[in-house]
Amino acid sequence: MLSTILAENPWLTTAALALLVLAGPLCGAVLVPRRSLTVSLLVVAILAVLLLTLVPTGRVMEVGCHAEISAPRLGAVELIANAVMFVPLTLLAGIWSRRPLTALLWACAGSAAIEIVQAFLPGLGRSCSTNDWVYNTAGAALGAVLAVVAMFLSARRSNREKPNWA
Repeated sequence: MLSTILAENPWLTTAALALLVLAGPLCGAVLVPRRSLTVSLLVVAILAVLLLTLVPTGRVMEVGCHAEISAPRLGAVELIANAVMFVPLTLLAGIWSRRPLTALLWACAGSAAIEIVQAFLPGLGRSCSTNDWVYNTAGAALGAVLAVVAMFLSARRSNREKPNWA
């Protein structure tokens, strides 16, 4: 159903990416001091990624992985969707852990693990592709950058709110 909606409206993935870039740091800055809310949202983001990548589709695929790399282009629904999927996950993990680079590395490893599972469980009906891993990692890198910006904005805001008695 989601893939049908995205195929009929290819602009949605590009719009989602733009929205994440614009709103991600601001929302992230609000979440920095709210660790319990951040971890709750992170759990939701992880579950969403797992559902979108590991729920069986009803198709049966061959065991293996397609080695391919496609150039990025806006409007490329599947490629951009793969990136968009990992932006909030890494943004939230970076804010929660206060270590965006570590969050990026875990997201990259998690994406590789998902592709390996898809490759060796053809009954899922999911195709393993190096493209998916590359664009998931690109989305994770963007999420890590947005986490750094969010933490910077939060620190600036908290410094402004402290009274300066000097």
